[in-house]
Amino acid sequence: MIKNYFKTAFRNFWKNKTTSAINIIGLTIGITSCLLIGLYIQHELSFDDFETKGDRIVRVLMEYKFDGGTEFKKGNFTSVRVAAVFKKTFPEVEAAIKMNQYNKVVAYQEKIFSEKHFMYADSSFFDLFHYKLLLGDPKKLLDAPHTVLLTASTAKKYFGNDNPVGKALRVSNDSSLYQVSGVIEDCPSNSQFAFDFLASFSSLGLTQDYEESYWDANYTTYLLLKNENAITSLQAKLPAFMKKEMAGKGASINFYLEPFKNIHLYSEFAGFVPNNNITYIYILGAVALLILAIVCFTYINLSTSRSMERAKEIGIRKIIGAGRKQLFRQFLGESFLLCLVALILSIVMAVLLMPAFNQLSDKHLKAASFLSLPFISISLLVLVCVSILAGSYPALVLTAYQPVKVLKGAFKNTVGAQGLRKSLIVFQFTISIFLVVATLIIQKQLYYIQHIKLGYDREHVLILPVDDKIFAELPLIKQQFKSNPEVLSVTGCASTPVDIGGGYNMRSAVMPENEQINVTADPVDEEFIKTTGLQIIAGADFTEQDVKDVQMDDEKKRQFHFILNESAAKTLGWTAQEAIGKKMFLDNSRPGYVKAVVKDFHFQSLQNEIKPLVLFPLTWCRTMLVKLKGQHLAQNISFIESKWKTLIADRPFEYHFMDEDYNQLYRSEQRLGKMMNLFAAIAIALACMGLFGLSSYAARQRSKEIGVRKVLGASVFSVWNLLSRDFIKLVALSFLMATPLAYYSMHSWLQNYHYRAAISWWIFATVGIFAVVITLITVSIEALKVASANPVKSLRTE
Repeated sequence: MIKNYFKTAFRNFWKNKTTSAINIIGLTIGITSCLLIGLYIQHELSFDDFETKGDRIVRVLMEYKFDGGTEFKKGNFTSVRVAAVFKKTFPEVEAAIKMNQYNKVVAYQEKIFSEKHFMYADSSFFDLFHYKLLLGDPKKLLDAPHTVLLTASTAKKYFGNDNPVGKALRVSNDSSLYQVSGVIEDCPSNSQFAFDFLASFSSLGLTQDYEESYWDANYTTYLLLKNENAITSLQAKLPAFMKKEMAGKGASINFYLEPFKNIHLYSEFAGFVPNNNITYIYILGAVALLILAIVCFTYINLSTSRSMERAKEIGIRKIIGAGRKQLFRQFLGESFLLCLVALILSIVMAVLLMPAFNQLSDKHLKAASFLSLPFISISLLVLVCVSILAGSYPALVLTAYQPVKVLKGAFKNTVGAQGLRKSLIVFQFTISIFLVVATLIIQKQLYYIQHIKLGYDREHVLILPVDDKIFAELPLIKQQFKSNPEVLSVTGCASTPVDIGGGYNMRSAVMPENEQINVTADPVDEEFIKTTGLQIIAGADFTEQDVKDVQMDDEKKRQFHFILNESAAKTLGWTAQEAIGKKMFLDNSRPGYVKAVVKDFHFQSLQNEIKPLVLFPLTWCRTMLVKLKGQHLAQNISFIESKWKTLIADRPFEYHFMDEDYNQLYRSEQRLGKMMNLFAAIAIALACMGLFGLSSYAARQRSKEIGVRKVLGASVFSVWNLLSRDFIKLVALSFLMATPLAYYSMHSWLQNYHYRAAISWWIFATVGIFAVVITLITVSIEALKVASANPVKSLRTE
């Protein structure tokens, strides 16, 4: 019996090659898309699943406001005091850890590398997080200053196959060598940590002042709770505790607990690896399901449209004794066999496309994941679901035929079946039009992000790292770089104008001392305005003397000057012109005078409104900006590299451009945009494939009618119009249904941005015209063929 089912299925597939090819290709493309999206979603949802204590770990967020201030500022930062105090004070806390990550230059013998993932952590790190120790004594990993753990790949990079334990590394300008105490496994790709070095926190050599203050909040704190429900009781205790701690200190501080496993997808505050957004996961999941729905509906449409062809087969089968259940199994088996072939082809395609998809999604997914038990189970579940979804309705329709009517020739396609096919076409194109509109709006927002006037110039600006040794030689370095006439300017700063996040407070001289306003501030030197292209609208730029005035050894003689943005001046109650020469304070410890006001510029993501900003002369910096002319970039970079190697021989030359930092702010959006481009194109292609198959069948079914019409004088155009207009009506209806859905969903998405592109009418008009044109092209392929055929041939064909 089963053998007979297979024979019948293969004969049917071979007899209807075009339909079978469309179904197999469509299912293969659809399932391949779903497999790749599913693997990406699985990877994102599995972040930190390997952490056995993850449900009990929380990250501490700090919120603060100075007395008299109008709003709180919140972030993923704390001081080093938090971990010790919380562990000592609250019984809910089993362990606490403070951490931070830096860029460091690491050297061993002749090998020297700039390392971006050098992390410091307390020895309690392994009380919270699980990493397999490959070499070393587990009791002596981070228990002393200047000890460091290496990941397996880092150990091989520096020491080859030698045992690194006990060997010493030179780290940046630290006077003490770091002893390697062990080797641990590499951080998994689905981990919030991506360190290559893990050094003892005590190596930072922080003084007692840091331990006693809630300020200097430059570190990340994690707590291990005694049970996962303790987060509620601990959170409830924090406001009263911190109110007592901060009494009489001129500021309010509170802390919030964020579940560790929520950080990657749900937190607005970055982790040690870039966060994703659960909304984007939902969007991609919905896209996968919609693509799968399109291919299933194509299968249903093509199967039911061929019902007239298979009616006699079913009638004869029923007369010779075949039951409805038997026939149902036959047709459902055909669906399963077709889907199985498509699934096998899809897995092959997914493996071949994995490198390209990794580049598209900015991930390091592995084809071996397809062999994991969860993914195999999901794939089989998809196979069964698609087989049932795509095969059940055709099977029910085909097995319901009455053999007597069929064999008498009285059987016709029902109005209900035709209505279903039309409904499915409408649904397919509604999905496709929705995805195309959404994709265009996302692309418009990305274009807006790339072309909005930011208020600063990010083109041809190199970013170079600065440490204490480089800062001490900064005047000489600037002089040497500018000896090249194509180097326009060089400046030192703490943060680039792309993303300034330093939290300070300010007040004017007429405001009470206990009234403070939260403000973002950035220490810069006298060439920052020139290098970044900020626009001064009142006052004058910093001078070398302004910088020297704040670098005096005698703090009492230090004289500060400030440059405000328009928002800061307005917040202090001044116009740009009125602000010049006004006395103000930055953190009380920096009294000075306003020297200039610059036009507001976007110093953070476009998701945020422009807020008050203060630029002040630096006493330290960690970044150097080099503004170049647009020509001969390669030669100019080579020149800077040669000077760097001469002046800074102990640090590798590394650089990137400022526009790369800007693009990094929107990496999630860019990734979503690229993936939507691809899958929207796939959706429209699949819908057109189904439309082509259906229009081809409809044209063949009406060949005699068309022959009669042509004999009676109908033109090719009128025949083409007859075959096309019904499909155009269905696509027009799809457009009317998709338009409000796309508008409201994308309007909601754009609300994430304070500065956003408008949803233009022309997007919908363009997509509507595109849908009609592509429908006409698809339908015309077969319609024109039938319309131009010899009517005599079609009329004499039985």
